[in-house]
Amino acid sequence: MSHRVQTGGCLCGAVRYEVRGEPTVSGLCHCATCRKLTGSIVSATANWPLDRFRMEGELRTFARRSFCPTCGSRLFFLTDEDVEVFLGTLDAAPNGIGPAVEGWAVRREHWLPPVNGTVRYDENPPAGSD
Repeated sequence: MSHRVQTGGCLCGAVRYEVRGEPTVSGLCHCATCRKLTGSIVSATANWPLDRFRMEGELRTFARRSFCPTCGSRLFFLTDEDVEVFLGTLDAAPNGIGPAVEGWAVRREHWLPPVNGTVRYDENPPAGSD
């Protein structure tokens, strides 16, 4: 396992986190939920196992999606197995994590070209690849 450590957090700095090693998967999602959740036309995320993630600060959650209660920054999606981090919340920009998959590609805006090298799915990617 790589020893790379990346840090991130919310806009106001009240919530901080770190992820260790490389993500298990990274991707873009064009679904309606991700559009509403991010306020953008696409969501860029990457997943790490929970044992390679730590955070400090107070969170609020909605549908297991965690955000800062002070500034409202959406940070990550926690499951029992892993954490899906919104890549825009990492401190490093660029962060060097490119997408491997694109979900809901049928909803991609016509002017936004597919990302070369990604595996594209018209709807949800199969479990373990999103």
